[in-house]
Amino acid sequence: MTTEPSIFIGIQKRRRQYVSTLCLLLLVLCALACLNLTIGEKNYSIYQVLHVLTGTSQEGAYLITRLRLPRTLAAILSGIAFGVAGNIFQTLLRNPLASPDIIGVSTGSTVAAVYCILFLNLSRGIVSVISVFAGILVAFCIYRISYTDRFSANRLILVGIGMQAFFNALINWMILKAAEYDVPTAMRWMTGNLNGIVTDSLPLLFLVVIFSLTCILLLRHGMQSLTLGDEYAIILGVRVRIVRAALILCSVMLIAFATAITGPISSIAFLSGPIATKICGKSQANILSSALVGALLVLGGDFIGQNLLFTRYPVGVITGLLGAPYLIYLLIQNQKGGRI
Repeated sequence: MTTEPSIFIGIQKRRRQYVSTLCLLLLVLCALACLNLTIGEKNYSIYQVLHVLTGTSQEGAYLITRLRLPRTLAAILSGIAFGVAGNIFQTLLRNPLASPDIIGVSTGSTVAAVYCILFLNLSRGIVSVISVFAGILVAFCIYRISYTDRFSANRLILVGIGMQAFFNALINWMILKAAEYDVPTAMRWMTGNLNGIVTDSLPLLFLVVIFSLTCILLLRHGMQSLTLGDEYAIILGVRVRIVRAALILCSVMLIAFATAITGPISSIAFLSGPIATKICGKSQANILSSALVGALLVLGGDFIGQNLLFTRYPVGVITGLLGAPYLIYLLIQNQKGGRI
């Protein structure tokens, strides 16, 4: 008689803890955004920033509205996109190594962008469009090659890692063949860089993030069912192929559009899901928590790279330094468990 109420109380308690954690992450994100807007070569108070944003003051308007605000918004939106997409891939494939930047999805967009920059000399807007389509096409190819008679997560990961190795070799070849004066531009883009972000490039990314995130939230119960295995998901009434394809498509759109704007920011997709799971536990889908953790990592990495070191570094360098030790740790842990 007391079992059902106790289970219900436990579920409610975990839900309240999850909501409280989300609110705390959101508060930290807002505080970090304020730091990015107020601190730099020239510091402003939060009141000065608010006056500029509301149009009641023009002191520092160009620096705040043209440089810092687009940079901050791009960091938040791209962090959400990378964080959610990484969590979806890791959850669907039930493998912490199944991050889009490890299995070749992000690298597909990078190849197209590097080619456009080095050999076609196209504008940033056109490069973004082409890299989006390239990322979606590469993801479709990886999925199609890995899908034979049935879906296999291990096969998809292996195919993705092979594709990434091929694309990295192709990128290195293009850099060697390109004109020397074009290479720095491509290298800055490849490291994941928020420099030069303009406000006009953000509305489309915002719409893609909102649309994809909404679709993923609507499919979250189906996604959690898929973690039990296809057979159990079918018994629970989940249309497995449709749900999986929709989740992967939304994730690829997030990765492709974010990469097109900021470049492939290292390790965000790889780290966000595990950190969110560590904070909130495995009982939740951790979609929103992964989004907030991703935004915090990008925003925090950019703040450190721009303000706390002797030399300014792109955000991708800072986040890459975070991801490398975790990857080594994960490989060691998996090897001890006999899962490699």
